[in-house]
This record gives sequence, structure tokens and C-alpha cells, in this order.
Amino acid sequence: MRRLITVALAGTLSVASLPGHAETSLAETISSYQQDAQAAEGRDRQRLDQLLNNRQALEQAVNEAEARLKKAQAEREQLDKRQAEQQKALTELNQARSSQGQDLTPVFDVLRRSINKTRNDVQDSWLTLGNEAVVPDAIDDNAIPSNEQFSTYIDQLSQLIARSAEAVRLQVPVAGHDGSVSVREVTRLGAMSAVGAENLLRPPHGDTPVNVAERTPDDVQSQLRAFAQGDSNRVPFDPSGGNVLDAFAQQPTLGQRIAQGGVVGYVTIALGVIGLLVGLAQLGYLLTVSGRIRRQVGTLTTLHEDNPLGRVLKRFQGIRRYHQPEVLEARLDEMLLAEQPKLERGQSFVKLVAAVAPLMGLLGTVTGMIGTFQSITVFGSGDPKLMAGGISQALVTTVLGLIVAIPVLFTHTAIASRSKKLMTVLEGQASAALANHLDVQESELAEDVLQHSQRRGGRDGRAV
Repeated sequence: MRRLITVALAGTLSVASLPGHAETSLAETISSYQQDAQAAEGRDRQRLDQLLNNRQALEQAVNEAEARLKKAQAEREQLDKRQAEQQKALTELNQARSSQGQDLTPVFDVLRRSINKTRNDVQDSWLTLGNEAVVPDAIDDNAIPSNEQFSTYIDQLSQLIARSAEAVRLQVPVAGHDGSVSVREVTRLGAMSAVGAENLLRPPHGDTPVNVAERTPDDVQSQLRAFAQGDSNRVPFDPSGGNVLDAFAQQPTLGQRIAQGGVVGYVTIALGVIGLLVGLAQLGYLLTVSGRIRRQVGTLTTLHEDNPLGRVLKRFQGIRRYHQPEVLEARLDEMLLAEQPKLERGQSFVKLVAAVAPLMGLLGTVTGMIGTFQSITVFGSGDPKLMAGGISQALVTTVLGLIVAIPVLFTHTAIASRSKKLMTVLEGQASAALANHLDVQESELAEDVLQHSQRRGGRDGRAV
């Protein structure tokens, strides 16, 4: 209708605007507008019919829903009635048992708690490995256990007790470190633990199968391997129910332990390695020189240039005779001092490393404690794990400093004592050579004086 009125107004305006000479086409325009209005009215009637048809379908759906609701209400009434009848029967039964003095409710409660506790303790333990049928079935709180359930529980409990004293080998699925599951041979040791051919195992949990422990020490692996091959009758196991395995899993490796020391730990280790290498190289040199000096002492008539003693004695033999003893001694000391730096080479550096290593450990301790106090300031002291990093750095760097200092200090002592011993040998041999040189020089001087006196006496006799 709104469209029809709009069309009529438009036609009126059009008619009002027409000039007088266009009256002949007015009838045709009105006729076309009437046709359009009739078409629009037909379409509106069609849409109205469709709406009426949809309303009937909607009413039909509502009726069907009401029918289903009535049916559900009827079923609920029946269930409520049945529940009331069962509750009434249960009340009458309890009253009958109470009147007869045979109230077994406490007994049933104890039995339920016992069965449920046994089930919870056993279902994830080693006793069910290879046979899950020994797990007792749970009993509802309102259920009354039957004689059959009593008998079944007693049988299952007897089986559990017997299995707790057995050590058997089974073929069960085992999950490895990479998550792959394969059937392996497992030795179950009662209810305490189970071991594989080379690894300790963790018990199953729910649908999770037996899995290999995160870490098994090397000595334990060797014992397990010997037991699996029949070479030993001793087998290691975890009697703590997994606490030992947790300790092994949390125990860091050597690399992880060193990494806890941070930059200070790495610097300490680097200094220790360099100092130890320098000390060992010098110790090897001193041992070689010591052997050559021993051979030279045995053959002083033939001097060699490959050892300090030979070089010193050879240079001393080249000194011109008839020097004062003080001059000879000074020359000999000069030769010995020329050989001393080679024998004492590296000692100062090794001694420095042995002194600096504990100081580096102390530095790491201080920096680690600073990090710990910063964590406490930011996060508080409620969670010890937040402070573990700083404490680990403090302790590890201290240990690294001591570990580095002890062998380096022993190395310094070895090379210092060896070089001192060699210098003592050189000084002793040099003193002996000086004494022999002085004796020879004095005897030669005495012989020269005697010859000079004899020649002078001869000249005087001839003169007389």
C-alpha cells in the first residue's frame, strides 16, 4: 500500500507539472501506474501467504516440543518414584539389621577403605608389572560387598603378598629416552624396584609404560650388565621408591657442574691448565737434564755440551791459569748463574697460578652471593630455586679454585726441588773442579819456584 501511495503522489506531481499541450499522454501514464500498483499488490499478497504458512510450521514445531517435554517429565516422575522406592527399601533393610543387632556398616566402611587404599597403592607399583589382574576392584560407597567380592579381595591380596617376595624376569614394553617403546627383558625385584639389562627403571603410571631412568651411573650399568649376562649374582636396585633415581636425575654432569661456575670458573680452569702444562713441561726438561748430568758425572774426562755441568766445566777449563782464587771463584759463579735461568724457568708463573687460583675461587664466591642477594631482593626468599644459581656459582668456583691450586702447587714444589737439587750438584762439581784447579796451580807454582831456585843456585856456583 505504501508503494501504491508513493506511485499515486508521483503521478499527481507529474500531472501537475505537465503543460497543456501534453494532456493526450496523461491517460497512458495513469494506466501504466495502475498496472504497477496491481503487480505490487500481488507480490505483497504472496509474501503474506508465505508468512502464514511459516507460522503454521512454527506452531507445529512448538507442539512437538511440548509433547517431548511432557514425555520427559513423565519419565522423570517414574525415576523419582523408583528412587524413592529403593531408598525406602534401603531404609527398611538398615532398620532390619539394626533391630537384629547385626549392623555391619563399620565393617563395610573399613573394607571399602582397605580395598581402595590397596588399589591406589598397587595400581602404579611394580607388583602389577606383567599382571594387572591382581589390582582389586573398587567398591562404591553405598554398595554392600558380597561374599564373592570378599573372596576375590582375599585372593588378590594373597597374590600381591606372594609377588612381593619374588624376583622374576619379564618381557614388557619399556619406553626409552627418545620416547620409543619396545619390548625388553625386565627383572622385577618384588615390590621395591625393577631393572633392565643396563639401566634402572621407573614404574608405570596409569597408561604410561615402564620407562628408563633419566640417568644410570656407569658402575651401576656395569653391574646390571654382568647380572643380565649371568656373570654375577648381585644386582643394584632402588629401595627408596624412586628417591635415588630422582637424585641421579638431578645430579649434574661434569660439564654442567663446570658451567655453573660461570665465567670465573672457566677462567680459573684455563689458568690451571696453562700453569699445569708449563709446570709439567719444565719438570720433563729437568728430569732429562738430571739424567744427562748423572751421565756426565760418571765421565768427567769427556765433557758434553748437552748438559749444564759439561758446559760449565768446559768453559772453566778454558780459563787461563795462574789467576787469583777469588777471580776463579767469581768466574765460576758467573758460569753457574748463566745456567740457573734455564733450570728455574717457569717456576714464577706456576707459583703465581697456584696463588691466584684460590683468589679466583673467592671472587666467584663473592659474585655468586651477590647474584643470590639480588634474587632475594627481587623475588623474596620464598622459593629456594631462585637462589640456587648464585649459590651454585659460589660453591663451584671455590671448589674449582682449590682443585686448580692443589696440583699446580705440587707441580711447583716438584720443579723447584728438582732445580734446586740440580743447582746443588752443579755447585758441588764446580767447587771440586775449582779445588782441583787450585791444587794443580799451586803445585805448578811450587815446581816453577823450585826450578827457578835450582837454576839460580847453579849460576851462583859457577860464579864462585
